[in-house]
Amino acid sequence: MMQTAASVSVRDLSLNFGAVQVLKSLDLDVGEGEFVVLLGPSGCGKSTLLNCIAGLLDISAGRVFIRGRNVTWDEPAHRGIGMVFQSYALYPQMSVEKNLSFGLRVAGLPKQEIDKRIARAAEVLQIEPLLKRKPAALSGGQRQRVAIGRALVRDVDVFLFDEPLSNLDAKLRSELRVEIKLLHRRLKNTMIYVTHDQIEAMTLADRIAVMKGGVIQQFDAPQVIYNRPVNRFVAGFLGSPGMNFLEGRLEQEGGAWRFAADALSIPLATYEFEAAPRPGPASFGIRPEHVGLNSGAGWPFSASATVEVVEPMGSDTLVWLKLAGQNFSVRVTSERAPATGETVTIGLDPMRASLFAEAGNRL
Repeated sequence: MMQTAASVSVRDLSLNFGAVQVLKSLDLDVGEGEFVVLLGPSGCGKSTLLNCIAGLLDISAGRVFIRGRNVTWDEPAHRGIGMVFQSYALYPQMSVEKNLSFGLRVAGLPKQEIDKRIARAAEVLQIEPLLKRKPAALSGGQRQRVAIGRALVRDVDVFLFDEPLSNLDAKLRSELRVEIKLLHRRLKNTMIYVTHDQIEAMTLADRIAVMKGGVIQQFDAPQVIYNRPVNRFVAGFLGSPGMNFLEGRLEQEGGAWRFAADALSIPLATYEFEAAPRPGPASFGIRPEHVGLNSGAGWPFSASATVEVVEPMGSDTLVWLKLAGQNFSVRVTSERAPATGETVTIGLDPMRASLFAEAGNRL
């Protein structure tokens, strides 16, 4: 049976290590030329899923298709993939050029073809001046470029990245993120990228698959996941600083719905419910940048609060206060930051909020 709609397809895939089920009946379709990021906390199964697609782990159930071909039981070398790992795994005694060519020489490719592929990869990754050096003479960023180059020279359609930037410092990570984004735009290959870093995910991905406990919680475009998370886990995992959550109840009065927490009563006339609401315990989530501070009237809801902590973050400042007895943060420009102990007025529109039922699903 052939699958042709996607570059990479995973169907009902499960993986067990003894009695422990690590991946649970996963389905995933990655479009031709798409950049998909598998995102989640440590132990969620994202690297395991990538290794199953690569053929480095034997799955317990399900099937894997690459470019329409069932590769479920094919060896990694026969799947038409290039893989970049967290560790550079370069041969220390070999030059960059020999590291790039090693796999091709083992495969028996003609020297002219090998030279052509190395020249192309070196140009794309801007490592031409490094070809005669050995790994010990390279910086961490340069070594990771070589590791990416080793995948590039394989001339495959699908690239798999397993946390390739996690060993680098923050500045290098930021620089290489841009390079990987430009690389994808230039090559137009399908790329699947594993990370626990939400900034990497948001900046690189066409779509993000957020994982928890071996299950894909939500698979969508970054802005959709950020603005309309399907459950409280996704809402809390994405965002820095994180989303505010107020614990309270969903109530109906005179046909109008509201969220109540202690003395607060937030009208929900502008909120778009996913399904018919029901009274009961609920969480009200809103991101710090979607809250106004001392910005005048016109908000569907406003309240007074006292500033407890002010956190300067460069161009922005995070202001912490208490709302309904619960911690609540507001993101403002540094020029508009209030002082600790100051009484302020916050305003918000439930249209920008996310409501979650007691079980955690979006309302």
